Amino acid sequence: MALFNAFKALRTKPFAFFSVLLLLKSYLAYLVIFGSGVSLAPLLTEIPFIWLIFCLIEWFASKRKLLYYFMTNLLVTAIFFAVIMYYKYYGVFVTYHALEQVNQVTAVNKSVISLMHPYYLLIFTDILVLAFLYFKVRTKREWGLTMPRRERRGWVSALFIVSLALCFANIFPNRAMMNELKKAEEMGILNYEAYTIFSKEQQEWTPLTEITQERINKLKQVKPVEHPRYAGAAQGRNLILLQMESFQNFLIGLKIDGQEITPNMNRLMKENFYFPNFYQQVGQGNTSDAEFIVNTSQYIPPRGAASGEYAGKQLPSLPKLLKSQGYHTATFHTNVVEFWNRGELYQALGFDKYYDAQFFGDEDRVFFAASDEVLYRKTLEELAQMDAEDQPFYAQVISMTAHHPFTIPEEKYKMTLPERYEGTFVGDYIRSQNYADYALGQFIDGLKESGVWDNSLLVVYGDHLGLPIYSLTAEDKALMEEIYGYEYSYTDMINIPLGIIGPGITYPAVIEQMGGQVDILPTVANLLGAPLDRQIHFGEDLMNQTYNLLPQRYYLPSGSFVSESSLFMPGSGFEDGTEYPLHALSGADSSHHSSTTEQEYNRALELLHLSNSFTIQQPDRPVTVVDQD
Repeated sequence: MALFNAFKALRTKPFAFFSVLLLLKSYLAYLVIFGSGVSLAPLLTEIPFIWLIFCLIEWFASKRKLLYYFMTNLLVTAIFFAVIMYYKYYGVFVTYHALEQVNQVTAVNKSVISLMHPYYLLIFTDILVLAFLYFKVRTKREWGLTMPRRERRGWVSALFIVSLALCFANIFPNRAMMNELKKAEEMGILNYEAYTIFSKEQQEWTPLTEITQERINKLKQVKPVEHPRYAGAAQGRNLILLQMESFQNFLIGLKIDGQEITPNMNRLMKENFYFPNFYQQVGQGNTSDAEFIVNTSQYIPPRGAASGEYAGKQLPSLPKLLKSQGYHTATFHTNVVEFWNRGELYQALGFDKYYDAQFFGDEDRVFFAASDEVLYRKTLEELAQMDAEDQPFYAQVISMTAHHPFTIPEEKYKMTLPERYEGTFVGDYIRSQNYADYALGQFIDGLKESGVWDNSLLVVYGDHLGLPIYSLTAEDKALMEEIYGYEYSYTDMINIPLGIIGPGITYPAVIEQMGGQVDILPTVANLLGAPLDRQIHFGEDLMNQTYNLLPQRYYLPSGSFVSESSLFMPGSGFEDGTEYPLHALSGADSSHHSSTTEQEYNRALELLHLSNSFTIQQPDRPVTVVDQD
């Protein structure tokens, strides 16, 4: 009887029927993204937008009115579902700009599927039922005959005007909000999506003549040092930048029930320079963004991956800087070079050669590329050959096996997880990083056996977070609290390790100076004795400064930054923002007081704008070809 009544309502009152359906779906989206319970918010924000479309259907549709209701239901459902899944993966609000990277989704489909809780699929239940009913009835004509041709034009017109007014009332007062999630919540999901499509941001770039290193240093409060420590300490040495996939800082020194999770990384950090208060600055491009930031000391673009937005430019970079010092440069990554447009990025950065899936092959494949063991074994052979030449080399090596969703094959298990970790996202992450550390140990041993180790400077760092707060279940959060001894927070999420290892140069030292990926280039340049006086950079030498300001993007709302002992995240602006203590520096039990200032907030925004202005105004690069192996 209930199904019959629903079927009757569908045929006679589709406006009301689909309004109720989409209202329920909007509540599901609000629950997942904003943590909202039952409230008036979806009714006041989503329904007016939906009614605008329904009014258009009532005005202009005649014979196929029900079909247009179906199509609207399917489209809005798809938007809600995309918003939910994108939030669970990135922690940000998806817009039409993400369609530019839709081809990447197929490559990480296992990651997407791993985030899909069964109840999310309930959002499609009505579509399946309605499709069944549509084909179950005797003829499709019956649906059209039993439906009124149009609702009364008078009330449809009135409802359209009221709905349009409500949409504008939701959008216009909230346009200046800095926090994208807050803006979407106040505007409404559908209103926000429409706003991003039709709003045209007019960027006024700062002229290149006004972007000077002095201006950047003043904003970052970099103090000039007459005699920098460690200047040229590693001059003439090979440089190896090792980028560890999804490696977060809490893994360093971690033991679970007496098991040491990353013994090789622990040893490297314990015996050399270890920076525990170090933070990611990547965006939509994740690993490729880390490659961009580390090699340019510039910030990621406002939207999109740096490899897509900036790869057509002539970028000042670490490879170009070291090539001017006589270095040969190469980058090693087991995936295909087309992924995240890396082939173009490597040309823009000026690498002499890249090694991708064509070189590493399909041997011992994990996820979508050869394993870390294959990466390190084949890379070692190339590094040994490069080391035998007359010139030093710079090699960037990108690990990848410990990739989301971290479900590595059983033959890669190198530890036994405690029972409480089995079958959890956190447990899979721990086990995959334990394997990544095992493979790393083979790489370190190989560097030492080949003799490359003694004549090299090794820099090891994480590329980006692995355990986003918004992807964790209650069970996962409890495990993270067990590991940390306090509730897992945003500062812990973006905290990655940095280690600098130079035989005969470095020694056991925990350096608490706060830093980010943008600081690697100037820190390395100082150690190698490569002058940066003619190269714009937005990072600072971590060995010779005591203050830092790190603007954040994408994974955190616009306007977020890390400074001194806090992470700041804005609300509509600075006044209603939130501060989070940096546990890596101050400790979970340390007293914490408000330390971020509005001046820092404004300086962080200006740094981002200067970086955008600088990069976007660089000359277009000529088409070149990077050697491939």
